[in-house]
Amino acid sequence: MAAGTITLFGGSGFIGRYVVQRLAEKGWVIRVAVRHPVRAKFLKPLGNVGQIVPIACDLTEDRQVRAALEGADAAVNFVGILFERGAQSFGAVQHEGARRAATIAAELGISDFVQLSAIGADPEGAAEYARSKGAGEAAVRAAIPRARILRPSIVFGPEDGFFNRFAAIARLAPALPLIGGGKTRFQPVYVADVADAVMRCLEDPATAGRTFELGGPAVLTFEELMELMLREIHRRRLLVPLPFWAAEIQGSLLEKLPIIDPPLTRDQVELLKSDNVVGAGAEGLEALGITPHALEVILPTYLDRYRPGGRFATGDHLTTA
Repeated sequence: MAAGTITLFGGSGFIGRYVVQRLAEKGWVIRVAVRHPVRAKFLKPLGNVGQIVPIACDLTEDRQVRAALEGADAAVNFVGILFERGAQSFGAVQHEGARRAATIAAELGISDFVQLSAIGADPEGAAEYARSKGAGEAAVRAAIPRARILRPSIVFGPEDGFFNRFAAIARLAPALPLIGGGKTRFQPVYVADVADAVMRCLEDPATAGRTFELGGPAVLTFEELMELMLREIHRRRLLVPLPFWAAEIQGSLLEKLPIIDPPLTRDQVELLKSDNVVGAGAEGLEALGITPHALEVILPTYLDRYRPGGRFATGDHLTTA
């Protein structure tokens, strides 16, 4: 579709910022709808004056969602959480929030809607994260049959919360845990490739009503990912297998800590019991005309700061939507 006005729920987060840049280059007027708009001001230099507009919006509030969508031509929902805190529950954010955004968009005549979900999303899944993502997908599709749904595996890039987290831990800790023995398989996908997928969904009418699972060119176990990360940051650390039952005990304790980002929860342990790879027969990046970038090519561009003597600024990899 031609450039117009677009609303990005959670647009200041890890993936959203890359989409904002691409949309700005295409001439879109971009509403970055987030709970804390002050934290999204860093995006404004990516576009012309008045082109990128951060606005306050909580997906649990009908009035705020409607205000964010009124007059828009398209919308993308990036909002997701990895753990629950107070009113920010999986059901409220990833199911009801997605349903609210899509339902109100439909009422306003917006049919170009992209929902960022995750591989493993399943209303009947074992983990609450997966169930809420699956329920959110179903709600979006019920409200807007033409909606595009994107399901990435773990997403990597300079601001990611995966490799940065474990590399930071490896700077100080003598060992890293391999939950479930580290045998869970992943198919890491580069954040720029995910952003390109969002753009193809917005630009190509043939993508309407379809679901795409996004993975990179390689499938690696959690153990192999840790080994790759350690090689890249030039550090040797013990990789210690941790049975699922022991990880669940740790998660039950850590999730109760009064901190913003607990290192592990029971629901995350449950997720690790299933592989996180593109399903057989699923449409992926290739169906969108995108050649995925290799993990080994991108990691050196941002993990070098964790090497002995390397540049490292505490918190420079963290983002808040």
